[in-house]
Amino acid sequence: MTPKQDQLTGAKRFKTPKTRRDFLGLAAAWSAVVALAMAMLGAMRLPMPSVFPESNSRVKLGTPERYAVGTKQYFPKHRLWLFRDEAGFHAISATCTHLGCIAVRNDDGTFHCPCHGSKFDAIGNVEGGPAPKALVWVQLTVSPEGWLVADTFKEVKQGTVLVV
Repeated sequence: MTPKQDQLTGAKRFKTPKTRRDFLGLAAAWSAVVALAMAMLGAMRLPMPSVFPESNSRVKLGTPERYAVGTKQYFPKHRLWLFRDEAGFHAISATCTHLGCIAVRNDDGTFHCPCHGSKFDAIGNVEGGPAPKALVWVQLTVSPEGWLVADTFKEVKQGTVLVV
């Protein structure tokens, strides 16, 4: 081959042009690489929970002096009713024991679940509906600072009263 022919065969116009098939093949290969990388990242996240349970079940409700005898206070964020009577304090969870709906307290002191119709008396015993057990009574304590503290994960026997 002469140097002139060598130059001609090396020129751009004599090279095979890129086709759409080449582009699509390259795009498919890169898509597979990206999909594999994302799947690996997702698989590495599996051992870590994406929803963390509540870190602290203890709720400060204020000082005991804040509540006069006869007080009935609802804490919507914690789904909790706090009562003070002559005997002392007690707290009842407003979470229905059927499917976890929020039981509403009626004017007569009873509770009812608006979702499925469960009915509870003033101290949380089941009076009707699909609820399998009474509303949960929650443990109350007094913190070293003098605050009333409810532990929403600790159930106590119905009738348990905190005397302050």
